[in-house]
Amino acid sequence: MPVPCSRGEERLHEIIFEADTPAGRAFDVELFVAIGISIAAVMLETVESISNIWGPELRDLEGLLTLLFTIEYALRIICVSRPWRYVFSFFGVIDLLSILPTYLVLGIGWFGLDFASGDEMSSLVVIRSLRLLRVFRVLKLAQYLSEARALMKAFRQAKAKITVFFLFIMLLVLILGSMMYVIGEPAGGFTSIPRGVYWAIVTMKTVGYGDISPKTNAGQALAALVMLTGYSVIVVPTGLAAAHLSGQTRSSISTQVCRSCSREGHETDATYCKYCGERL
Repeated sequence: MPVPCSRGEERLHEIIFEADTPAGRAFDVELFVAIGISIAAVMLETVESISNIWGPELRDLEGLLTLLFTIEYALRIICVSRPWRYVFSFFGVIDLLSILPTYLVLGIGWFGLDFASGDEMSSLVVIRSLRLLRVFRVLKLAQYLSEARALMKAFRQAKAKITVFFLFIMLLVLILGSMMYVIGEPAGGFTSIPRGVYWAIVTMKTVGYGDISPKTNAGQALAALVMLTGYSVIVVPTGLAAAHLSGQTRSSISTQVCRSCSREGHETDATYCKYCGERL
């Protein structure tokens, strides 16, 4: 059952989740800028020459931004009538991933790991990987771009066709990899069918890395065929998405998000949510 909301929660939901008011648009712009600054800070922190000079400042900035994103995440949970639906939604998970790594790194520090020994030094690699997970904040930008939402909707509509196409590609590279294992030679790196499948995937999507290459005439002929096939198969998922994009209705869509089911895509004159029936 949806939780009854106060007028203040309704106003908060309108500002945070919608952009059809000046306050909502201002919130989106400010959050957009904060995400951009956060991504830039993450990237600059990996540059050694910059990190050596500005490392403490970048970490302080990261702490401040994480606090702001935490407050934003908490407010999003508060102002929806079914919090768990938001928490487990796509953007809910992305919002959590954008703040969780920083707290995990702080938690590791709070538990007092002493990086004195060689074995404990390996834990630094784990901490670095956790901090790099902050780049998931770039996915938060998608919820503020109507074009990104339209593209995601097109991919959802075409997911069955894309899945069938993916399975076809898997079957194709298995056949091609097996063929190359037969007609290739161990000197070229084709010592097993899995190695041949790896070569087929790399060659179909690019022109190969050069780590494995056929030496025989038959193998080189098959490689040329695989490269040409790659040009043809790359247009299929693009065509599927384009077909669904062109088929989408051109009706005016508002920025309203249902407080009950956290779904969007409602028309401007809609009074009730078309997914759960809750009043907008």
